[in-house]
Amino acid sequence: MHTKIKLGFLGGGSNSLIGVLHKIASYMYDEYKLIGGVFNTDFSKSKESAEKIGLDQERVYQDLDTMIAEEIKLPVDERIQVVSVLTPNNLHFSMAKKLLENGFHVICEKPLTTTYAEALELDSIAKITQKVFAVTYTYTGYPMVRQMRQMIRSGSLGNIQKIDVQYYQGWINPFIHDLNKRAEIWRLDPEKSGISCCLGDIGSHAFQMTEYITGLKVGKVLADLNYLYEDNRMDVDGTVLFRTLKGVKGVIRASQIATGEENNFTVQVYGDRAGIRWEQENPNYLYFLEEGKPRQVLKPGHIYNSDLSLDAVKLPPGHPEGIFDAMANIYRGVAKAIKNEVYDEGEFPTINDGLRGMDFIEKSVLSHKKGNIWVDLD
Repeated sequence: MHTKIKLGFLGGGSNSLIGVLHKIASYMYDEYKLIGGVFNTDFSKSKESAEKIGLDQERVYQDLDTMIAEEIKLPVDERIQVVSVLTPNNLHFSMAKKLLENGFHVICEKPLTTTYAEALELDSIAKITQKVFAVTYTYTGYPMVRQMRQMIRSGSLGNIQKIDVQYYQGWINPFIHDLNKRAEIWRLDPEKSGISCCLGDIGSHAFQMTEYITGLKVGKVLADLNYLYEDNRMDVDGTVLFRTLKGVKGVIRASQIATGEENNFTVQVYGDRAGIRWEQENPNYLYFLEEGKPRQVLKPGHIYNSDLSLDAVKLPPGHPEGIFDAMANIYRGVAKAIKNEVYDEGEFPTINDGLRGMDFIEKSVLSHKKGNIWVDLD
């Protein structure tokens, strides 16, 4: 009989967009059963969230310490096995650390932590405990992102000579110009968000995507960040030049004050034989560009795609899949790892992706503060 993995949530209550995303994603392949957790810092609201989706109230806890203590008392085959950390950034480290140390697998939202030092410590603990640790860079779950990865790595583009990754949003623009409204946004609070807003939130996606699809490691960065107002402590826009360890040059452009933009995440990679482009707002189309030839449009579900891409498709060609499906593919990869099944390393981002992301964020902020100089990543 198929046994579902027992899942817990930290955060992700009924009013949480990210909670809805993770909840639906975890259900898609019938690999998980959401058991309980701590859905809100307000215990009554946490219980209300659990009641709405029919969870056992006995598995809804006051806080993480209580949850761990009570779950450990249960027989092993009844305990929550993996916990999704869906809280503001400043809670990721302490929660993930306790979970690992008490024998739970972890699925964590990005950024992994608020400092690189914390990320290094978590990485060390994960290695010791040998628990599965995934960081949900959601876009890696899209079939055509996985196809892009396989095409680049198999040499379809030739030698890579230019990488251009853009992530433009405009949602902070209505708040940033008013001091009172600005105070309502937790991502603009360094106590909750860490040292970066824009790069930490969406620039980290662009960085991780760069390394995920190309297989190239970024070696150094030069950043110019935009805080817009002197009394605003958090970046809301920025440009980061980078060089990979193999000398390939590229640029990451991220903004949350790009007025009118929604979620314009565009990835472009150019080689000496061909180029490739993917746009998150139209995720089912992958554009392949060759000199002197018509542009090719690749779509999910066709036999010309790689096994990694095809494995991420649930519907026949022509049926659009989206962000819930992408996150579901990550959850599915984690399930394979928890069950000790064979899986492709491209099926879910690991703690190493989160560690690299924190290094990128800190070194980019350092580059900016030191006068826009080149800074090496570890």
